[in-house]
Amino acid sequence: QVQLVESGGGLVQPGGSLRLACEVSGVTFSISGWGWYRQAPGKERELVAVINSINGTHYADSAKGRFTISRDNAENTVYLQMNSLKPEDTAVYYCNRLVIRLSWGQGTQVTVSA
Repeated sequence: QVQLVESGGGLVQPGGSLRLACEVSGVTFSISGWGWYRQAPGKERELVAVINSINGTHYADSAKGRFTISRDNAENTVYLQMNSLKPEDTAVYYCNRLVIRLSWGQGTQVTVSA
């Protein structure tokens, strides 16, 4: 059974940090590229960061210099370290495979507010 389980979200003040995790099961994790997406209220889901099977990474302009995507193939988990958070980072964050996307998980809510 394919599952994507995101965790690590929460309420944080501007300038704060969070580390999101996405635990993947039911697929061969190590050979796939993975991405973190987010969806803010009233907006479309957008791609924030990607990591390929050989740890190459790419970031949306909004995430460059602040977010870091990483993966642990032994744990079938992809991470998103988010620093210097801004109110506009407030969204539900999801992970998914880059090619042949899977059913979306429940996401994890990130709220950046004073």
